[in-house]
Amino acid sequence: MLKFTPILLAVVYALVMYRFSVWRTTRELNEKSAELADAQLRPVFARLATALDLPKVKVHLYDIEPVNGLAAPDGRVFITRGFYQKFRQGEITAEEMASVIAHELGHVALGHSRRRMIDFSGQNAIRTALAMVLGRFLPGIGTYIANAVGSLLAARLSRQDEYEADAYASALMVKAGFGTAPQKSLFVKLNTLTGAGGAKRPEWFTSHPKSEDRIKAIEANEAKWGV
Repeated sequence: MLKFTPILLAVVYALVMYRFSVWRTTRELNEKSAELADAQLRPVFARLATALDLPKVKVHLYDIEPVNGLAAPDGRVFITRGFYQKFRQGEITAEEMASVIAHELGHVALGHSRRRMIDFSGQNAIRTALAMVLGRFLPGIGTYIANAVGSLLAARLSRQDEYEADAYASALMVKAGFGTAPQKSLFVKLNTLTGAGGAKRPEWFTSHPKSEDRIKAIEANEAKWGV
């Protein structure tokens, strides 16, 4: 029985962390966001809604500075104030902003936003179990190995989700009459917009694929779809 204790503890820890993560994320988003009302963006969001056969695509403005978009486990989509400011300053077009929302809608439709919470909790459980087991055989470095394995797993799953959400966004942008050009042009700008230039980490440690690889994947889908 004792040999299974680390696994049982890890499972309990994962469940607790999942519930806590959902609660904490929902509370912060509720406290720091409101529906985005922008006359320039309303028509492009309406085109996305029409393409999805929905009365409206509601977008929320998350009041933080980093340039990002996100999808909540409850199905809401957000852009950060930092991202919105780039649009207001003319660095991003309305159509490029629509591609961000289409991408986040992809995460919601494909179940990524809820699954990421579960994955995050599961990865913490894996780290905990591995650290407890490896710590017995490799004192001092077992925890580092466990953290590295957890990080590699998380990054791989996240990159896969990003490619899937990109493909969903491409299909939606085409159906809405925008095409994929705004999506690709945004990726060209992305490193500058997010301040991610300079030294790059190896891709297997990163949560998002390289922008050039994402563009190639979009173009491969265009060729496959004949658009």
